Parts: sequence; C-alpha cells; structure tokens
Amino acid sequence: MKSYSATDVGQKRKINQDSVFASDAPIGNLPNLYIVADGMGGHNAGDFASRYAVNVVRDYIASSSEKNPVKLINEAIRLANKGIIEEAAAHEEMYGMGTTIVVTTVIEHYAYTANVGDSRLYLFDDGKLTQITKDHSLVEEMVRLGEITEEDARTHPDKNIITRAVGAASDVEADFFDYQLPPDCMLLMCSDGLSNMVDNVEIRNLIARNTTLREKTEQLIEAANDNGGKDNIAVVLIKPDADEVDETC
Repeated sequence: MKSYSATDVGQKRKINQDSVFASDAPIGNLPNLYIVADGMGGHNAGDFASRYAVNVVRDYIASSSEKNPVKLINEAIRLANKGIIEEAAAHEEMYGMGTTIVVTTVIEHYAYTANVGDSRLYLFDDGKLTQITKDHSLVEEMVRLGEITEEDARTHPDKNIITRAVGAASDVEADFFDYQLPPDCMLLMCSDGLSNMVDNVEIRNLIARNTTLREKTEQLIEAANDNGGKDNIAVVLIKPDADEVDETC
C-alpha cells in the first residue's frame, strides 16, 4: 500500500473547508484508512465540520473492537453526524453546517468504500477511469432520471446542490460499495473541487502518466486551479499494490 494526499484552497476561496486523512498503516482493526470530507457552512463552520467528521471517523475506528469494515465505517459516520448536529446546536454561528464524506479501506484484494454527498472515489485500471461512488446531488438524480446527460451535469447551474450530507439530518445514510481490485490499479478519492473543474478524460490522462503519486496529485490540483479553481480541492491517490521499492509511488 502506498498513498499520497493533499488539499488546496483553490483560486476563489479564502478558507479551505476540505479535509483529508490517509494512513497506509493499520488504524484499529483496519489495515489502512483513507478519508476525504468537503465541509459546508458560513464563517469557519464548513472547515470545522469536515475536520470534525474526519477526526471522529478516524478516532472511532482506531478504538473500536468491531472487525466488520462496513459496520465499523457506518457507525463512525453515524457518530460524526450526531456530533456535528450537537456542535451546531451548541454554537449559533455553526448552525446549518455539514460535510460530505468518502471513506475507504483496502483489505487484501478488496476495497470497501462509503460515501455521503458528492465527494467521490474512482478506480483507475488498465487506462480506464471508473467512478465507483454515486453522488448524492440534485444533478445526479436528474441524470439517473434521464433528464440531463452526464456532460450536462458538469456545467449545470445546480451542480453544487447535494441531497445528503453528514450533519444535515438526525439520521445519515451512507452508501457502501465493495469491489475486487485488479492488479496494478489505483484509487482516486476527491472533493468536487477536482471533479467539477477537471473532466474525467483529463483526470485519467494525468493519472496514467509515468509519474509518482505525489506528482500525479500535484498535477491534478494544478489542473483544477488552471481550469478556474472555483472551490477547495482535495485529492487522495492510493496504489494498493505498491511496495517500498516501487519508484513510481
């Protein structure tokens, strides 16, 4: 396992409300753990919400005796949701805050991923980029209903309206995906600051380059900023088959 992660404030925002966590080493009963969260809310509330969610998920997984990855991640997200609601109720300036979240762990040759909101996970394999998670957003619902195309969704004026978030309601429902990992694949986790600014073709081309994980991550962020950088940008790149002597990591 090897990964690289980074966030960037972008070109238009003054505060970075994206948070990431990446550990190639065990966290509790999980052999590794990766998280991206994209906060929302006025002042510093979005920044707080994303950091709070990442910290709660990480800390719960680190301390829990649960071994089932789906149950473990689901309970961690539920606790983050409960805590954000309580913090918002206790601090008037944080009212209405929330965050997206996508969480992944790789166990042997399988990955287990949960998401709430429109932060994404992609699988890159054999030159192909496939979105594994499904956005909880208004435009994604329109795509599913056949009202607009996926290409139209990228530029739709309502593309930033999400239909599910951590901290938005008393109960949160995460979607889960488990899938077998092909040899030599990579996983990309990101906030919409990347996916809204860089299309899938360009993302695929940048990941496909014979560069290190750090260079790929930096080039993805640079591309998002070059295309306008209208939002904060979070990227986590994971190479499950990497070892310590792999020079391309």
